[in-house]
Amino acid sequence: MDTVIETKRLILRPWEDRDAPALFKYAKDERVGPIAGWPVHTSIEHSLDVIHSVLSAPETYAVIPKETGEPAGSIGIMFGTDATLGNMKPCEAELGYWIGVPFWGRGLIPEAVEKLLERCFEILDCNTVYCGYYEGNDRSRRVQEKCGFRYYRTETEHIDMCGVKHVEIFNRITKDEWRIRRGLEMK
Repeated sequence: MDTVIETKRLILRPWEDRDAPALFKYAKDERVGPIAGWPVHTSIEHSLDVIHSVLSAPETYAVIPKETGEPAGSIGIMFGTDATLGNMKPCEAELGYWIGVPFWGRGLIPEAVEKLLERCFEILDCNTVYCGYYEGNDRSRRVQEKCGFRYYRTETEHIDMCGVKHVEIFNRITKDEWRIRRGLEMK
């Protein structure tokens, strides 16, 4: 059974073929993909291919604002070799996310990140979650700061899906840090 997660303003659910037009609408914007390390979508068919080849991975969710009812971004939990950060242990995960330009600055991605941190720590039994951003992507940096991630390390030679070299900054949050932020008793 596919997991569907609800927050105050969002539905997070697995991507479906019928989402390709909405994905294309936001992923064709040059301000979105390249700063996240993936190419601009060129057609609805391209977006459908990305749904099949990338967004169908386990624990990858369409970010659907309840006000629109259509996907406006994506968020996912990655483990092991699927993650950008190498040498992760089995009890560790990495989060990745993006959202379309009309939804920037509204706090939707931090809301989704908080919910997936809860999933990582309470359901998937992770003890550390990492998250990275490319130097200059201040929006992504701010999401991570808001959600309690702290500096872990910098990689200066990361090559993205477009073949562009970036400086990538990785942050992390541990289960204990997350529980303290949430005001939960330590287990």
